[in-house]
Amino acid sequence: MGFSFFVFCQLMIDQIPIKKIIHVDMDAFYASVEQMDAPELKGKPVAVGGGGDRGVVAAASYEARAFGVRSAMSGVLARRKCPQLIFVKPRMARYKELSIMIREIFYDYTDLVEPLSLDEAFLDVTHVDKGMTASKMAKEIRQRIFDEVGLRASAGISINKFTAKIASDMNKPNGQKTIMPEEVLPFLEELAIEKFFGVGKVTAEKMNSLGIFKGKHLKAQSLEFLVRNFGKSGMHFYDIVRGIQYSEVRPNRIRKSIAAERTYITDLSSEQEMMEKLELIAEELEKRMLRSKVKGKTITVKIKHSDFTLQSRSRTQEEWLCKKEEILSITAELMKQAEIEKPVRLLGISMSKLDNDEEDMEVWTQLKIDFPDWRILGDSP
Repeated sequence: MGFSFFVFCQLMIDQIPIKKIIHVDMDAFYASVEQMDAPELKGKPVAVGGGGDRGVVAAASYEARAFGVRSAMSGVLARRKCPQLIFVKPRMARYKELSIMIREIFYDYTDLVEPLSLDEAFLDVTHVDKGMTASKMAKEIRQRIFDEVGLRASAGISINKFTAKIASDMNKPNGQKTIMPEEVLPFLEELAIEKFFGVGKVTAEKMNSLGIFKGKHLKAQSLEFLVRNFGKSGMHFYDIVRGIQYSEVRPNRIRKSIAAERTYITDLSSEQEMMEKLELIAEELEKRMLRSKVKGKTITVKIKHSDFTLQSRSRTQEEWLCKKEEILSITAELMKQAEIEKPVRLLGISMSKLDNDEEDMEVWTQLKIDFPDWRILGDSP
């Protein structure tokens, strides 16, 4: 990699404009909705999800978090940590209804809204002229969410998506944090390396082995060093620790795949039983594809065994697919490719290579467009 490449990269960095980005993150959204709709739950430890042997916590109230209850924790462990924990079934229709109301508030300030999920979004207010700073705008948005929806939100404000998202977590719940342009570099220098986008557990361990524990240690490394040790990600790390992020707030993301899956209370062992379950999953997938107005060419069957090992089988067709019968026919053939020797606790079907995939647009993979009750609770269909 020649010297000219690194000179070119530096020239590009020098031309990055400063933006005004707000990241709004609802506080314990699912659990807060349940506490709002059922006043008897207010002030009590609440978990949305399932508390049974196969149940999983989808969200926990702050009262539950005080006992160490966290999302993705098994229901059994959650009850062990908090015996008085109250489990409630998720109501996705209600969460979506309120999410739409919240999003409409965002659109009163800017059209550049990039939802990340039902409970958080980025807003680009760089060119918004409402006679107030981005920080005051974020405060007004949070107040309107409380007044009009009845829920609390936190916010982060900074020059790019990364620092805004980090900031939104600093004064939770019901708070906000602004990291001004002149504060970004000192802030990032003291940030733990695990907090940086793209640094997972394995990468963090490698960085630690190289003496990189905080942003200041990362910033001390040359671009050549980072590219040599972390490949293409090296350029990203070089930029991000300098407050540089090229990712724009994109209001129109494109789904690259759609999926449906179910976890079962009792393990499945017979082929007939699995096909009966897959038929219901194929039906659900068809509904989602029709709702999203897309078709696809690649079908993937996901199988999770009782020992949590994963297996997948895929096939790509020449023609576009979206009907249950088409999906199920190919799924049946994929299931026959090899004998399933271990009990199965989860089955799923996904469709990819969708007809909304445009070459010159950045795509976003979202394997679950919903968070159905049965997937969280571990209920059989």
